[in-house]
Amino acid sequence: MNRYDFDSVTDRRSTYASKWDIGENELPMWIADMDFRAAPEIREAMQKRLENGIFGYTDIPDVWYEAYQYWWRTRHDFEIRKEWLILTTGVIPAISSAIRKITTPAENVLVQTPVYNIFLSTVRNNGRNVLENRLVRRDGGYDIDWEDLEKKLADPQTSLMILCNPHNPVGKIWNAQTLAKIGDLCDRYGVKVISDEIHCDITDPGTSYVPFASASETCARISVTCIAPTKCFNLAGLQTSAVMVPDPFLRHKMWRCLNSDDIAEPNAFAVDATVAAFTKGGAWLDAMCEYTYENKEIVRDAVAAHLPGIRVTDSEATYLLWLDCSALTDDTSELTAFLRKETGLILSRGGQYGSGGEAFLRLNAACPRTILEDGIERLIRGIKAYQDKER
Repeated sequence: MNRYDFDSVTDRRSTYASKWDIGENELPMWIADMDFRAAPEIREAMQKRLENGIFGYTDIPDVWYEAYQYWWRTRHDFEIRKEWLILTTGVIPAISSAIRKITTPAENVLVQTPVYNIFLSTVRNNGRNVLENRLVRRDGGYDIDWEDLEKKLADPQTSLMILCNPHNPVGKIWNAQTLAKIGDLCDRYGVKVISDEIHCDITDPGTSYVPFASASETCARISVTCIAPTKCFNLAGLQTSAVMVPDPFLRHKMWRCLNSDDIAEPNAFAVDATVAAFTKGGAWLDAMCEYTYENKEIVRDAVAAHLPGIRVTDSEATYLLWLDCSALTDDTSELTAFLRKETGLILSRGGQYGSGGEAFLRLNAACPRTILEDGIERLIRGIKAYQDKER
């Protein structure tokens, strides 16, 4: 029997939660955070810190480094040296800071679309050009267009690639051979890599991700890896993450930019929550991954049974589902608006994830089963109403 409770529903409407700042009868299944309470081991550590009652400036102790090292060694068979780690308040702040330090204005930053939409806005907001290497949809999943990737990396104006590993929103786990090939191409053309690995621990049972830096010595030398307990343990609001940089020269650049931007100091709860997650949270994480995998399977079965016009993308990671609606529309902007108006269901429109995402919806399945069932019912009802409207 599972000792963790993922079925109980927690009311988040009164907590200023971005996900739940919506209408009374609306149901959010869009933004990528979970509707599960954090692991009890983490809450106990935070409660102990809370009881101290003073929340002043916080140092980064050895146990913080050791927690990251322990987790990646035992979960991912990868040894991280202490000096490779730098604390930062978040993955996106770190990426934004790195863009400004590693590249110059008007240079190209390559991303593999469809991809997490904030990559696109962060690149543009920092005065750089988004260069899209569009993933190829094949046999219900995705592959890399290698010819296009090399062509765009070879552009002298391309100085940085942001890799999503595992990939959000398509749920792809890149294998070691693929990562090593990416690393070799980037090195050949003088392109550095930022590997966003925040979803790395949310994988289907029996699968695991490969750290980019572990794929080859080249990958380690040219890369900055962004890691955190925030996505897999549902701690995004605590603003606690890290960059892992094996190369000393690149690491010095990252240390300089993170400290210049003042995003390298922890809040009063960041250390305790991280240490508890990585040293005591493994059983909770395994149970959560099993539960969300079952949720994803429930969605797949319901879509197959009731919505033959929609195809669920094959995936191995994340708690997100990428729904192919190309049989209904070539742009889901109107569809998402219709679903929200008619049923209250809020999903992410695929077009915001860049080229190749326009005909898709993204659905977050990390929620108690009763919420999931409500969402499925709204999805089926809404899609059928949309089809009737289009006839």
